[in-house]
Amino acid sequence: MRLSELTQAGRSPSLPLSVRLEDAAGPSDLRLHRLLRVLPGQRYVGAATWRDTPVLAKLLVGSNAARHFQRELEGARLLAAQGLKTPTLLADGLVDHEGGWLLFEFLDDAQSLGQAWQDVQHLTPLADAQQQVLGEALAAVAKMHAVGLWQDDLHLDNLLRQGGELYLIDGGGVKAETPGQPLSRQRVLENLGVLFAQLPKRLEPFLEELLVHYLLSNAEHALPLEALQKQIDKVRTWRLKDYLDKAGRDCTLFSVERSLSGLQAIRRNEAANLAPVLAQADALLDQGHLYKTGGAASVARIEVDGRPLVLKRYNIKNTAHWFKRFWRPSRAWHSWIEGHRLECLGIATPKPLAVLEQRVLGLRSRAYLLTEYAEGSDLTASFAPYVDSGAAPDEQVQALVQLMQQLIAARISHGDMKGHNLFWQDGQWSLIDLDAMCQHATQLSFASAYGRDRARLLRNWPSGSALHQRLDAALPRLTA
Repeated sequence: MRLSELTQAGRSPSLPLSVRLEDAAGPSDLRLHRLLRVLPGQRYVGAATWRDTPVLAKLLVGSNAARHFQRELEGARLLAAQGLKTPTLLADGLVDHEGGWLLFEFLDDAQSLGQAWQDVQHLTPLADAQQQVLGEALAAVAKMHAVGLWQDDLHLDNLLRQGGELYLIDGGGVKAETPGQPLSRQRVLENLGVLFAQLPKRLEPFLEELLVHYLLSNAEHALPLEALQKQIDKVRTWRLKDYLDKAGRDCTLFSVERSLSGLQAIRRNEAANLAPVLAQADALLDQGHLYKTGGAASVARIEVDGRPLVLKRYNIKNTAHWFKRFWRPSRAWHSWIEGHRLECLGIATPKPLAVLEQRVLGLRSRAYLLTEYAEGSDLTASFAPYVDSGAAPDEQVQALVQLMQQLIAARISHGDMKGHNLFWQDGQWSLIDLDAMCQHATQLSFASAYGRDRARLLRNWPSGSALHQRLDAALPRLTA
């Protein structure tokens, strides 16, 4: 096909795909075997073969193709000109009304530091394996900064390991202040803020230790922790807002369909498996292991290809109830968004996988939420043997304190802290039932809501019990 025809190829063109390229050396065919990143009708990045050579192809089409091509080309040249390790640009071209292409050497068996981080992020904060990954990343970023460059969309997937070497990729995000001269301190702080804001918040106490890896490669500026933390907080706030916005629109991460008859959102990497689940949600709910049925909600554990999941249906009890619900976002949608909020903030909750709102002429009716299944026992069952003695395991008590501290830091109230809504998983307490969750704009409103959460949590045990008294002394307090 012609390059310009990719504008109509959609998100998942049939592969392998042959694309005709025209440059000064004459026409040639690029054969795409595997797509790595797609922005439908605009950008297609994938593994390909060109003139019998394996390449990483970036194909840019649509009305903004020329602008994006120039940005990619300039960034790739900046990295190479400053002697930074980056894949060799083998060929490039731009044709009016067709599009542009950049073909890079293909790095066989390469692994991004993002993938490497996924393998170790569950470990104890700043374990040796974590420090290895982050140390490599910070050293590479420091080398960029030392020669006046930075990536405005800095993340671990833009760093590739291959054969003991670390490569910088994605020239489209590379910017220059004064090439060859160290980056200014403010720009360094802003760029490091982008990187650190993507890491779990539990790593923040180790910022100073992590910065040593950066300073070993670029000690041009002193980097005050307070100023860096300010940048991290700023980026985290923006990233959270951006991520929650993506959870409600069709994009790379989420498959979202809206119509007068309904709203459906699914994690894109799960869409093929879970779309059929939503289509037969009622039948699967009836066949599953019911935890709750009737009333405002029905909840069941279901099996999907041997994988346990939790399906929750938010019912419409009667006409009066429908009049109260049809005009505002469903509780399923609220839980979908709040689940992603907790995930983005690093607060444990079963991963939200899909949501469906049924509608009639745009008016909301029943709704469904699909999440991962929370293994392990709930708080009530876990602490039941220790009510009289108060001798609950220190690990679990401290994890409960840590959870409350996380909620305080994010100004989040849960709204129903009964023991059945907290599950012990992977050494931490995981929150479920997020229907009433709220992130507060002011400390004043949050302090009151947190007080109610804390009081509800303690009411899980008799006020005179040893366990109640131990937790009352341990859990953090707030005053308005």
